[in-house]
Amino acid sequence: MSIKGLAVVLTVLICAAIIQGFPMLQRGRCLCIGPGVKAVRVADIAKASIMYPSYNCDNLEVIITLKRNKGQRCLNPRSKQASLIIKEVQRRNFLKYQNI
Repeated sequence: MSIKGLAVVLTVLICAAIIQGFPMLQRGRCLCIGPGVKAVRVADIAKASIMYPSYNCDNLEVIITLKRNKGQRCLNPRSKQASLIIKEVQRRNFLKYQNI
């Protein structure tokens, strides 16, 4: 292999290593794509999870797990239902840590 060929291969490998170190997305890796739905039937809710803004994602995310293996939905955190769920989850967490 010639010196020029070796230099090209070495340059490509160095560039690939540098590019691999850059983050894929500037905003991070959020679980919810888009704003989410405004409401979900209360009877279909099995579990509610709140993901607060962190290093990975700049957004507050409210994730609802539905009953009967219907999957998960993301609620719009600015909707009325999401704000009620956030308050309830915070209240339960506060009471849970008070009983320790």
